[in-house]
Amino acid sequence: MNNTVRVRFAPSPTGKLHIGGARTAIYNWAFARAMGGTFVLRIEDTDPERSTEENTQVILRAMRWLGLDWDEGPEVGGDFGPYLQTQRFDTYAAALETLKQRDAVYPCFCTKEELDAKRQAAESAGQAYAGYDRTCRNLSAEEVQARLDAGEKCCWRLKVPEDHGPIEFDDAVYGHMSFPADVMDDMIVVRTDGTPTYNFAVVCDDANMGITHVIRGDDHLSNTPRQILIYEALGLTPPTFAHLSMILGGDGKKLSKRHGATSVEEYRDQGFLSDTMVNFLALLGWSLDGETTIIPRDVLCKEFSLDRITKKDAVFDETKLLWMNGQYIKEMDPAEWVRLSRPWLIEAGATEEDIDANPEKYAAMYPLLAEREQRLSDAAEKLPYLFWGPKVELDEKSVNKVLLKEGARAEEVLRAARDIIADESIEWACDPLQDACRALTEKLDMKAKLVFQPIRVAVCGNMVSPPLFESIELMERADIVARIDTVLEQVF
Repeated sequence: MNNTVRVRFAPSPTGKLHIGGARTAIYNWAFARAMGGTFVLRIEDTDPERSTEENTQVILRAMRWLGLDWDEGPEVGGDFGPYLQTQRFDTYAAALETLKQRDAVYPCFCTKEELDAKRQAAESAGQAYAGYDRTCRNLSAEEVQARLDAGEKCCWRLKVPEDHGPIEFDDAVYGHMSFPADVMDDMIVVRTDGTPTYNFAVVCDDANMGITHVIRGDDHLSNTPRQILIYEALGLTPPTFAHLSMILGGDGKKLSKRHGATSVEEYRDQGFLSDTMVNFLALLGWSLDGETTIIPRDVLCKEFSLDRITKKDAVFDETKLLWMNGQYIKEMDPAEWVRLSRPWLIEAGATEEDIDANPEKYAAMYPLLAEREQRLSDAAEKLPYLFWGPKVELDEKSVNKVLLKEGARAEEVLRAARDIIADESIEWACDPLQDACRALTEKLDMKAKLVFQPIRVAVCGNMVSPPLFESIELMERADIVARIDTVLEQVF
């Protein structure tokens, strides 16, 4: 085990935790656990207009729901804090002083208007804008001091060595990467208002926090050579980089809102399990052996490695996600199913008080859905009939296809079934009730389907429902009799 591994997940609190960010967090977390290392959560909140405390809490809630516990970061502390960028400005100021001492930066007095004019001039001439032209790079020390003394505002730019060869690094996913340094302009590291730019802050934070591996989306690949230049200017060794391929929708385009839900919270609210999401997202670019699909988090934390990450873009397959969620639901403890399904059971018609007072009754509802349920939210759609009491809400299509189509025969079935259900000498349990009603097939000379379907519609309101007699067992005898009476009166 390598106890020196330190990785970080560094979201910006500008909104919800989206699928791509969640996958990045999972990979960092799993790698830290597999390597016996440290998983750091750092909040990059330097965008004053979009970063809010509320959004930070949204991200923390999503992380906790996913079960991604962090070893250092907000709420848990650590030896390398603070873990919010807005509380780390002294470290950026110190790093800028280091760059000044190493003659690796220079003040730039060019205004935004001047830079925009140069960009527009290049475009008007049909030329590509090559970036900052280093106007202020060779100002004399006297001129610089005079302008500073006069109160001119300046930003600070990195002095990229003019003789710098290709910027090269070995990416843990993409392999050897090389970028020409001569196309890199002298990037701003500190703005005129004293705030650090993204690339500068990230390098300072990763260096000061001892981050050994930077695992992030490949949209940051173009930032990497710039960050390496900053590491070099500070006299530091860059970490190992591992860039993750894009996540695509089923149409082959980058995953976005047009493909449906995109945030972790949206999937939670749709009834997906956190174990499912961790498993599913882990497989969007990584595999255990190329075959295994169900990978519990303890296995993920033991087996995860960077060399199993693929460069190929991953496709977010909603059908596979639903299937996988169903597999996890099948393995749930009934009491845990009740706990997590509570909001949807209430939506179906249950009450908080009844759930708390009758945990065994609600745990017995789990088998009704376990084999076919794909989302916990299915309970809201498929179980309302359990809470109707003596009333029944009939589906018109089911009435027409099952009750009216069979007419007198369906009525005959229901009258016979009513007598069975009303007979208190028959134990109120699934098997005795089912056996008694099954006997009607011989008595009435009818196929089982023609016997059971009218009962199903009368009890559950629909010709499609969870297991019939397992459901009846969970309701009151008098209520079932009342429902059948209602159907006999209203339909026939």
